Amino acid sequence: MRATWKDGNRFELLPEGKRFWPAMREAIEDARHYLWIELYLMESGSLAERFIDALTSAAARGVEVKLMLDGVGSMGLSHGDRRRLRDGGVELRFFNPLAVTRLGGNLMRDHRKLVIVDGVTAFTGGFGIVDEFIDAWYEVAVRIQGPVVEDWMRLFAHVWNSPLTRGDGTRTRLTRPFPGASVPAPFADGMRGRAIWGRGHRYQAIRLSLQGRIGTSRRRLWLCTPYFVPTLSLRRALARAARRGIDVRLLLAGGGHHDHPGVRYAGQRFYRRLLKAGVRIYEFQPNFIHAKFSVVDDWVSLGSCNFDHWSLQWNLEANQEVDDAEFAAEVAQLFERNFAASEHIDAESWARRSWGQRAREWLFGTLNAWVTRLK
Repeated sequence: MRATWKDGNRFELLPEGKRFWPAMREAIEDARHYLWIELYLMESGSLAERFIDALTSAAARGVEVKLMLDGVGSMGLSHGDRRRLRDGGVELRFFNPLAVTRLGGNLMRDHRKLVIVDGVTAFTGGFGIVDEFIDAWYEVAVRIQGPVVEDWMRLFAHVWNSPLTRGDGTRTRLTRPFPGASVPAPFADGMRGRAIWGRGHRYQAIRLSLQGRIGTSRRRLWLCTPYFVPTLSLRRALARAARRGIDVRLLLAGGGHHDHPGVRYAGQRFYRRLLKAGVRIYEFQPNFIHAKFSVVDDWVSLGSCNFDHWSLQWNLEANQEVDDAEFAAEVAQLFERNFAASEHIDAESWARRSWGQRAREWLFGTLNAWVTRLK
């Protein structure tokens, strides 16, 4: 399967849970044929309870519901909730459950976030079914309609059919043509887009696509990620772009709300050289920004992929790319609003940071380097 550009799509930017949760809930409630859902994080709680109610209600009215969760990201989902899903008619499967016989293989996780409704509409972003996503975390999603939805279906089917995906009972295999599905017709006024993915094992088409765009950028290069521990090649590409006059900005998670502070410290050890090259760095302050999106000139990438070694080397990831000036302008406006709510890190103030801060950067940077050598 190749990542191919398709015309005639519609993409709707859905920033913050107050916009994308109602949109997804409405789409799930309107489903008539099938729901295919792929998630990394799902934990028991208020949001999970409502989500399970929506899925079992869909199954009760005859909708085929397939839910695929990561074997690690779903460890917080109780046995009772798993039983409710299965008893309610939801086919539940888990990608790569932990196994003592596959120590290195346990590192590869399914980090994708995907909701497909009737083969007509899809949603992707960085969301999960965890209570923190409702209000405490800042997240962004995109609603997808048009021919590119078929590629998202193929991505789902590929992992669903994988021997690493386990479940109880009879194994249902997805084959094309998908049941009840037809290729969505293009919209006359639609946009150009493609689904792009990473397969783990140190091969990431998402990273290669981004670096290609960085190399040809002309005006702006703005990246948002909560976990910034980039590869050497990506760091060099960002620095080169800044030195040739491109407006390079990073929107990163601030320290007060970060769920993995050690990852933040590991990435901060790269600030000095990036700032020296002319990269502008902003740390988001209102809450934990968990969104992953980028805009390079008129190109946008939005989805599950972080800029750390886990996403870039090990995880299954997937992003929606859009090549459209109006959509890029809308994403740029979102960036501007978030820059205004962030602390701007400048080279002078960063040079005055405490020795305690420097020690944490060294410690967690060393640990991160060690972990990357495990595979």
